[in-house]
Amino acid sequence: MLKKLKNEEGFTLLIFLSLLLMLTMIGIAAVMTSTTDVNIAGNDLKSINTFYAAEAGLEKAIAEIRHHYATGGVGPPDPLPSDSFDLGNIAVSYNTVDNGPATQETLTVGAYKGLYALVKSFTITSQATEKGTQTKTLIEAEVKDALIPIFQFAVFYEQDLEILPGPNMTLGGRVHSNRDLYLGTHSTLKIDSYTTAAGDIYHGRKDCPDCGVNGNVFIKDKEGNYQNMKNGDGTWLDSTDPDWVAESLNRWGGMVEDKSHGITELNLPVVVSGDPIDMIKRGTGGNMDSYEHKAGLKIVDGQVLWKNSSDSWVDVTSTFFADSIITVGSFYNYREYKWVTSYDINIEKLNTSGYYPLNGILYASRDQVPGTQQAIRLTNGEELAGPLSVVTDNPLYTLGDYNKKNKKPAALFTDALTVLSNNWNDSKSNKNLNYRVASNTTVNAAFLTGNTETTLGHYNGGLENLPRFLEKWSGKTFTYRGSMVDLWYSEQATGDWRYGNPQYTAPYRDWAFDLDFLDPSNLPPGVPQINTVLKVSWLHRIVSN
Repeated sequence: MLKKLKNEEGFTLLIFLSLLLMLTMIGIAAVMTSTTDVNIAGNDLKSINTFYAAEAGLEKAIAEIRHHYATGGVGPPDPLPSDSFDLGNIAVSYNTVDNGPATQETLTVGAYKGLYALVKSFTITSQATEKGTQTKTLIEAEVKDALIPIFQFAVFYEQDLEILPGPNMTLGGRVHSNRDLYLGTHSTLKIDSYTTAAGDIYHGRKDCPDCGVNGNVFIKDKEGNYQNMKNGDGTWLDSTDPDWVAESLNRWGGMVEDKSHGITELNLPVVVSGDPIDMIKRGTGGNMDSYEHKAGLKIVDGQVLWKNSSDSWVDVTSTFFADSIITVGSFYNYREYKWVTSYDINIEKLNTSGYYPLNGILYASRDQVPGTQQAIRLTNGEELAGPLSVVTDNPLYTLGDYNKKNKKPAALFTDALTVLSNNWNDSKSNKNLNYRVASNTTVNAAFLTGNTETTLGHYNGGLENLPRFLEKWSGKTFTYRGSMVDLWYSEQATGDWRYGNPQYTAPYRDWAFDLDFLDPSNLPPGVPQINTVLKVSWLHRIVSN
């Protein structure tokens, strides 16, 4: 039998005490770790809260800048956005710094990258501090307000944009709608550049969604290759697709985007206090947006005033009528079902009159007379003496080729634009369509014009009929180079669009964006500018915890 060691009981006690000490230390370490984790989690939560609060201050400052330019501000906000406020237990303060004079530059971010703009840069700093602690978060961002000349777009619509041509049609240049965009064709429609909408993008007709328009709609992707809206199974890829954002990005690489991609409305800062149509209305009654105030030559109710180099108005009424620079025309319009009385401005005679507007802006307006329609018509305009923008609140007609020879920067601003061919004859205007046979005609000018609204079962004619027609154009070509802009509904020429006799038949549309407008020096006089605010850089710093 083994003899029990004399000190065995003491050794066991020592082991027990060692184990107890070890367990106690592990417990203390676990408690300390848990406390540290809780503290870290608490600090993280505080940092997240102050981060979002600081970002709220930043967005508030950006919103103030955007609102300033959207409501007619032509210079930077005065004073610059700066304020402080509380979000619960967090104090937020933000401040804006002007980074210097506006500069001409090409945009490099956003859906409008590649366009040139007059850019004003600001730096916004926003700080959020949790009260009673040392947790602070600071965010700094560079924000740019860009004024983009609108004639860099091939097509720009303030309202819904509908493009549904019968014959083949190709659009080069950017296409944008500040609302919804409807695309379709009975043949082939091709769009060669960015296609954007602040609303949704749909295939088909707005007024008749179930009507078949099954022709191919091709839009170029970022590699410059045409991709069809039509899927392999015969359905169409548009905003009704549940995977629209991902599928559209996969198909077009960012060249087709709508509100789901973050596209927002582009604003017209040229309009200070009213609607875009104010720019063509008379400058009376406090309408400071009117181009009458910008004109170098104006013709209002039979009085002709020319602004000389001393910026003084000279009455040249008698000269204009005696020399037949202005004559009175009369013809029938089958879209309006009205006789039209027009002031016919002979551009060829204006060129050599010595009264060509020095700043290139001509404003014309006539009071309407019940039972007829008062209008402005441009005749003999094949060549312009210099850059020219014609602005009128009346319907505007071009008769024959316009700005075809030695093309100059040109624009037409009007309630409604109607193109009369080289073969137009006033004496046959009220006869059957077979008496009104068009001939090939060319117009080179950007235009801002109005349209009627599409309603259920009644199409307004779409982009393809934004320049209106009154002749039998079948087999003839209307050649157009410019930029097509629709900013308002027509108020004077409100007749419904109809196809066929007695109104018109469609021409072959040889239409293209005027690439000259991509050079700022080739823009027409008084080009309106659209506005967008871009956040181009962003820095986040946690000041302290």
